[in-house]
Amino acid sequence: MEQNGFPVTAKDFNSRAAEQAVSQVPAALQSCHTAIVDGYIIEGHVPVADVNRLLTERPAGVIGLAVPGMPVGSPGMEVAGQPAQPYDVIAFDKNGSTQVFASHR
Repeated sequence: MEQNGFPVTAKDFNSRAAEQAVSQVPAALQSCHTAIVDGYIIEGHVPVADVNRLLTERPAGVIGLAVPGMPVGSPGMEVAGQPAQPYDVIAFDKNGSTQVFASHR
């Protein structure tokens, strides 16, 4: 995220803010990294273009985006000589409802 112009402050997972953010991510969407960007929860390897779109569009009810797992080809998961896996970026709300926000093929 820093490489794309976002200031990053790392916090210990045991912080109250981190626990609160993770608790709002539906279990099926939880992954390896959690960030809070302008009040939105970003879970996993979400492309910066999708984060920027979220910040521009600010869809009603959406509290975050997630990429479950760690698909090959997602940001930070590129593997030389391996084709990227298709994956979806999932938007979620405070009730745990989800919808596809973006598809990467």
